[in-house]
Amino acid sequence: MNKPIRTMAVFCLLLFLALMINATMLQYVRAGALDKDPRNRRVIDAAFSRDRGAIMVGPDAIAESVKSDDRYQYQRRYTQPLLYAPVTGFFSYYSQTGIEQTQNEVLSGDDPRLFVTRLVDLVSNTSPKGGRVQLTIDPAAQKAAYDSLKAIPGVQGAVVAIEPSSGKVLAMVSLPSFDPNLMATHDFEASADNYDKLLHDPGQPLLNRAIQTRLPPGSTFKLVTASAALEDGLYEDVDSLVPGGPVYQLPQSTKKIDNGGRDCGTDKITMTQAIANSCNTSFLAIADELGHDKLQDQAEAYGFNSDYFTDLRPQAQSVYPTEADRPQTAMTGIGQYEVSATPLQMAMVAAGIANSGVVMKPYLVDRVLSPDLDVLDQTRPTEYSRATSATTASELTKAMVVTVSGGTAAPAAIPGVEVAGKTGTAENCSACKNYAWFVSFAPANDPQVAVAVMIQGSNVPNEDIAGGLLGGPVARAVMEAVMGS
Repeated sequence: MNKPIRTMAVFCLLLFLALMINATMLQYVRAGALDKDPRNRRVIDAAFSRDRGAIMVGPDAIAESVKSDDRYQYQRRYTQPLLYAPVTGFFSYYSQTGIEQTQNEVLSGDDPRLFVTRLVDLVSNTSPKGGRVQLTIDPAAQKAAYDSLKAIPGVQGAVVAIEPSSGKVLAMVSLPSFDPNLMATHDFEASADNYDKLLHDPGQPLLNRAIQTRLPPGSTFKLVTASAALEDGLYEDVDSLVPGGPVYQLPQSTKKIDNGGRDCGTDKITMTQAIANSCNTSFLAIADELGHDKLQDQAEAYGFNSDYFTDLRPQAQSVYPTEADRPQTAMTGIGQYEVSATPLQMAMVAAGIANSGVVMKPYLVDRVLSPDLDVLDQTRPTEYSRATSATTASELTKAMVVTVSGGTAAPAAIPGVEVAGKTGTAENCSACKNYAWFVSFAPANDPQVAVAVMIQGSNVPNEDIAGGLLGGPVARAVMEAVMGS
């Protein structure tokens, strides 16, 4: 073979090898990335035309696919849109959010656990179907949370309810809400316009405040401070005497903080009275005596500074500052300075106390089902941490019961049921309205539900904003719904 022919042969061989390498890269190495690329319209067209699985609450589908009369064959429909939008999210031609996003592989039928189903569909020449996702939500609790929160004029806020013994999320409401059907429409121009309007709405309806908004938890954080004091042995029980008085001067500072007119004694009071009357002077002094490190350890035992909820994304991480000087540490004791929490986090604090000091990992997806309703996966309750001893949890429960029966949390009282609760009102800024918080669980001696209510904004005058007044009735409605269901 002469040299020119040999050169051409080598060149053609190299071209062939390059072609094979490129095909291998596209079909195998980069296949997954290309498949998920938002510019890949063929994949999106196929997914949009599929009989997507339902999202279930109890026996009812809150998101389902129904036949359409256009090229996409199926239309996504949300049956109770405003009630469940923060949970379901939306499925559109452009994107997905909420459960539609995190459980997309199951709902679309692409999950490896549905391989046999896809194979049968292929052999029988039928369109592939998606699997179902069964949620932990209690429909009565969800409706009670939504209706009672919505009754607050101009409300921006959230409610989370958890089953303390398992970590099941029984209710998750965020207001203002939105209609996911507006994005699911096959009119793509309208879908994009609707999304843009919601995105720029000052009320931020697309924001799931239950897990994405973190605010100073105010006096509800005093439960964490009290937990640290009892766990450390600084005080034996809630009958122990703690610092009281009408005013506390921050260490290394001239700033003085009072109790907002609440009765906190002139010197020493019991920890029960300090919790029931939400005495700032008590918990500022306790936090200063404990010190930063012990408070941080206790906060983190409840879930601060970590991620623990995987069923919805994104999640805002609740924060206890990793560094603080003495006056700043004292302020953290009453849930101020740089302490911030999501409603889910504060529900976990209440649930941990209710569950004898054991915090369970919260979850929203109960079961994953095939199109034929075979169970593919079942979530098992998992212990997140032991935040306190059972003795500490029992002592805190006693004080929280008094807080409802004769303290600041009285609006959450339920006739014939012992309710444990704690109020919180956090400062925003000098020219802004305060935030109202409320956490509770019931029945106190056999907890079935723990609730956190956060009111970020409302049309209520600032002087009337208090955790018990605004959040107490909401928490009571949710607890009654769970115990009555």
